[in-house]
Amino acid sequence: MHDLSRAEDVEAYLEQHEQKELLRFVAVGSVDDGKSTLIGRLLHDTKAIYEDQLASVQRASKRVGTTGGDIDFALLTDGLKAEREQGITIDVAYRYFSTAKRKFIIADTPGHVQYTRNMATGASTANVALILIDARHGVLQQSRRHAFIASLLGIPHLAVCINKMDLVDYAESAFDSIREEFSTFASGLRFKDVSFLPISAVAGDNVVAKSPATPWYRGTTLLEYLEAVPISRDQNLSELRFPVQYVLRPNLDYRGFCGQLASGVVRPGDDVVVLPSGQATKILAIDGYTGELDEAFAPMSVTIRLADEVDVSRGDVISCVDGRPEVTRRIEAHLVWMSEVPLDPERAYFLKHTTRTVRATVSRVAGKVDLETLNEVPTERFHLNDIGRVEILCNQHLMVDPYEQNRHTGAFVLIDELSNDTVAAGMIVRGFADDAHPLERRLASQISAERRAERLGQRGLAVCFAGVPHAGQSDVMYDLERRLFDMGHAACVIDVAALADGTRSPSLFADLGSQCVRAGMIVLYSTGLPRPSDRLRLREQLGPEQLLVVFADDAAPASVSASSESLHCALTVDERDRTISLLSKAIAARCKVVSDG
Repeated sequence: MHDLSRAEDVEAYLEQHEQKELLRFVAVGSVDDGKSTLIGRLLHDTKAIYEDQLASVQRASKRVGTTGGDIDFALLTDGLKAEREQGITIDVAYRYFSTAKRKFIIADTPGHVQYTRNMATGASTANVALILIDARHGVLQQSRRHAFIASLLGIPHLAVCINKMDLVDYAESAFDSIREEFSTFASGLRFKDVSFLPISAVAGDNVVAKSPATPWYRGTTLLEYLEAVPISRDQNLSELRFPVQYVLRPNLDYRGFCGQLASGVVRPGDDVVVLPSGQATKILAIDGYTGELDEAFAPMSVTIRLADEVDVSRGDVISCVDGRPEVTRRIEAHLVWMSEVPLDPERAYFLKHTTRTVRATVSRVAGKVDLETLNEVPTERFHLNDIGRVEILCNQHLMVDPYEQNRHTGAFVLIDELSNDTVAAGMIVRGFADDAHPLERRLASQISAERRAERLGQRGLAVCFAGVPHAGQSDVMYDLERRLFDMGHAACVIDVAALADGTRSPSLFADLGSQCVRAGMIVLYSTGLPRPSDRLRLREQLGPEQLLVVFADDAAPASVSASSESLHCALTVDERDRTISLLSKAIAARCKVVSDG
């Protein structure tokens, strides 16, 4: 009976611990401002250090000899040999602890400008940024730089810890001077709130316990601040964003879409829309690991079942009907360049956004931030640790929100397609409507469709097959290209089967074909665009008069019957020549230029 009671107590404790709110915070600031020491002191004073760890750090403190005391608290986080030898933080160190009120994940980031990319990585998921300022030196340029990056990364709350107050005799005037100077600077940044705390990480003043050395300070300790700062409202729960990660089909009676809610709340019966297709449906059910749920909210991972059989794939987004994200191939974004190989605007990268990976190019480099003045200056490319603003063109649509509105659907990374290295982290400023991109307007063609038709003697047309698969469409298209060429027409084949691989989708070929048609070409797709949504995409881009769908049948006798928007043809081998002749004449008639005279 005693053992049962003890087991119940353990389960109750674990359940209580599991339900605690999780706060992620990052410590930033200049070199030697005391970030690692502060975190070490916080862990030590909250009893989050095991005895063997403490003993190891005590031995290491004596060997390194960086402090006159028993413990160098910085060694609790600076675990790399190079860090201990140089006395600086190089890589991001993560530590975990909890109190009766919250669970915490700490990211101790480098202060040196050389490791800006590491600092950006550690800060990307934080709710709170702790920026440390040495009370003796005041606000340094690196302090401003890290505060700017923290603001750029969308961290909502900033706590300015004015450290080493013991070295200025806990003077209130030193604290007030730094607070006034930094407040002026921070007013131009995008933090929800900024708090100031006078501390001494080495002595433990105002870290966990109130310090008698600062009777003039009426605020909270650092731990009290971390336990009380409101973060529940930082999560976007008003706009549903559910990026689909996996389509679950264990049997014929079940079709669910798995993923993690990026934002919003979803319930059975809600009206939703699937993007980028725009298909509307309702939520039929929500399944979690314990069974069906009455509701789900960010950041829960669930499986959603829809009321209708709609086309949904990995990378699509299930969204609320009102307030949906921007569906676009062009974005403006801030980049933190993280590669030693400079940005090359002439090459393509992989862009990973939520669960969708597309090919992308940097179409324009607007400028980079001068980290001394925080002003944007012109540049042609980025180098390691540069931060700047760019415009990016993708080969497929993304479903995006501004980063400051939604940190999940507003963030992405660029990946080198050869080395597979992550080369940049991006924060989306806005998405451009496909017909409203400033670069596209500036570079719009000055040749009208009528002038092209007059010069070529034909109008552009896209021809794609549908109907019976593997009916010999590819062979027919190349023969048809030759026949049209002999008739004096400009025609080309886009061989989807030969060109497609894991990085090219049917939507890419739809876009490529539409460009050729606008140039006045007759475009023949050697294999059909199998999804109706891709043919619909072409129809929306070109208009119904410039798209011809050929429905093929490999069994019927040779014939071609035409409607206003499609052809029906036979592809039997015995009568292929006659079919090609009929098709070429029908296509030529469709492309004929009618003279006004």
